Amino acid sequence: MSLFDKINHDLTEAMKAREKEKLEALRNVKKVMLEARSAKGAGSELTDEEVIKIISKLAKQGSESAAIYQQQGRKDLEEQEIFQVKVFESYLPAKLSDADLTAAIREIITETGATSLKEMGKVMGIASKKLAGLADGKDISAKVKELLE
Repeated sequence: MSLFDKINHDLTEAMKAREKEKLEALRNVKKVMLEARSAKGAGSELTDEEVIKIISKLAKQGSESAAIYQQQGRKDLEEQEIFQVKVFESYLPAKLSDADLTAAIREIITETGATSLKEMGKVMGIASKKLAGLADGKDISAKVKELLE
């Protein structure tokens, strides 16, 4: 079962169970997925990698919104965003540990033959694609920079 199908199935289950907050989060994901699927130049189906990218983006936006709500003292909205982020993250693969991230980036550096910080762009292009959904872009960038110095 593809990730798109799993989300549709879980959306139906949340409707039946009357889980209002979860239903809202899943509808949000489905809306963004349908928009991506119907975008100009997009294929008729979304791959799991594309769905993971979409969900990662939504989770990141939700975390940023929760932080803003916390600064503004809006506890109700902060809790709502945090709940949605947890729902989103349940569909994402587990994040890489620091050691695993280092090993993966070392492998990519060896693969590309990069030796200096000047070649960071080459490494980042491959690392961003390979590690999408498994690590945050800022963490990948920091680790690449650290290993190339």
